[in-house]
Amino acid sequence: MVNRFLKLLAEKPFLMADGATGTNLFQVGLQAGDAPELWNFDHVDRIEALHQSFVDAGSDIILTNSFGGTRYRLKLHHAEGRVAEINQRAAEIARRVADRSGREVVVAGSMGPTGELFQPLGALSVDDGIAAFREQALALKAGGVDVIWIETMSAKEEVAAAVKGAAAANLPIVTTMSFDTNGRTMMGLTPADFVAFVHTLDPQPVAYGANCGVGASDLTATIVQLHAAAIAGGWGDDRIVAKGNAGIPYFEDDKIKYNGTPELMADYVRLARDAGAAIIGGCCGTSPQHLVAMRAALDAHQPGSPPSVESITARLGPLTAGAAGALSGEKPSSGGRRERRRERTGDVAF
Repeated sequence: MVNRFLKLLAEKPFLMADGATGTNLFQVGLQAGDAPELWNFDHVDRIEALHQSFVDAGSDIILTNSFGGTRYRLKLHHAEGRVAEINQRAAEIARRVADRSGREVVVAGSMGPTGELFQPLGALSVDDGIAAFREQALALKAGGVDVIWIETMSAKEEVAAAVKGAAAANLPIVTTMSFDTNGRTMMGLTPADFVAFVHTLDPQPVAYGANCGVGASDLTATIVQLHAAAIAGGWGDDRIVAKGNAGIPYFEDDKIKYNGTPELMADYVRLARDAGAAIIGGCCGTSPQHLVAMRAALDAHQPGSPPSVESITARLGPLTAGAAGALSGEKPSSGGRRERRRERTGDVAF
């Protein structure tokens, strides 16, 4: 059977992913310090309603409510022994919503960071990291996901461990990092570094890119750099993922809100497409209302040339100094010219 994600990726010029999980759940009762993953049992109706709102807004991909689903994150809530049931339930809820949509909707199994530092900087060994991600990925597969979606990563070691662990599920893999520190990840990787690194992974992710970060403007600049590095390295057919925050966060009435309007996010997706992204959605602060505007903009847009610093700042707001400098002056490191990577097929164990 052909994998649903690979099929849609091959058939469509772009796929729209969903919006925020955590920030939308805060609007319906989630409290700071709560584990969203436990809502897969305590508030199934609210998780299902969130997925449904994303599907109704036009998302082609919905992510499971399992971002913090490794045993290392769940131990903070005394639930490290429930990895299998929590992740499987997260997948089952999303699968149920997708299957009743009347169209093909991809369910992506969200796997976020463990929250631990890998050796030698921290205590977590590579083998233990791989085992934790394998445990989560297999549970997500048992619940019916189409793709394993590794997101918001900062360190190469954790990406590599997550990919190796996810390989046990024998499903396509997507991985994204968060470039939120002067145009780099928290652990110092540039977008060009990530492009070179991702092509050393085995199995090879089907798509990779950036999520979260500082805001829509910085995220778009990152996509420009990722795509340029892919071209420079001979990987121009790569599928780039853009999942940016809805503007910049601010406090109001003791709650975190985001200043990105639906109109701004509609402009963001146009620029992200121009920058080379093939899978586009929203991260923190992105509501169903944002997604409606984003879908309409994507459907009507004909991609053009990659945006410049000036066009990004004029339309989305100022870039941070690091992101602006990297976009205007950094030459992407290609990691050497390579042969085009093997054709992607539905039976590859990504």
